[in-house]
Amino acid sequence: MTEKLHAIYCRNICTLVNLVYIDYGLKAPGGIPTSQVYAQLLAVYLYQNDLCNAKYLWKRIPQNVKNSHAELACIWKVGQKMWQRDFPGVYTALTVDWSENVGYIMQALLENVRKRAVYLVSHAYSSISMDDLATFVGMPVEQAVLAATEQGWKVDAGSHMVKPCRPSSSPNQGASSEDQLYKLTEFVSFLEN
Repeated sequence: MTEKLHAIYCRNICTLVNLVYIDYGLKAPGGIPTSQVYAQLLAVYLYQNDLCNAKYLWKRIPQNVKNSHAELACIWKVGQKMWQRDFPGVYTALTVDWSENVGYIMQALLENVRKRAVYLVSHAYSSISMDDLATFVGMPVEQAVLAATEQGWKVDAGSHMVKPCRPSSSPNQGASSEDQLYKLTEFVSFLEN
């Protein structure tokens, strides 16, 4: 599956899980969704890097549901590590045999966290050791070096250093602040009339 199709697929899954949560919340006995729905929604919030909503959801989940579904605690462990920005801890917490219920979401989350880590390294470091890079992206050193090479980064095997290159940003990447302000003004005037 291409990266673009994968992103569309994950975005659609996120929307679907949110709708299922709302629907189950309304139809569930006592208004309490099943533990599987909570697990999927918590995983989706983490996938979207929406840590505040993930935390609030965790607090809203009834204690008896948390106790009866151990996978919920494992998912929340990932969320806690993400909250602390502990990338190695996130990768460790993600090394669980996930159920079919959330496995695809957690795999997509792993890929998202790695992409975020690569982005951060490319913007924060002028050089980084191979071992630190491997730890930061959650890969063995050989894989991390190969991934860095594929990104066009310079790898110096003699000094065991990697020199990240910032990705070139295209001028059409998002709207300018003036465009955003104009669209917001148009929207507000539409709402007022």
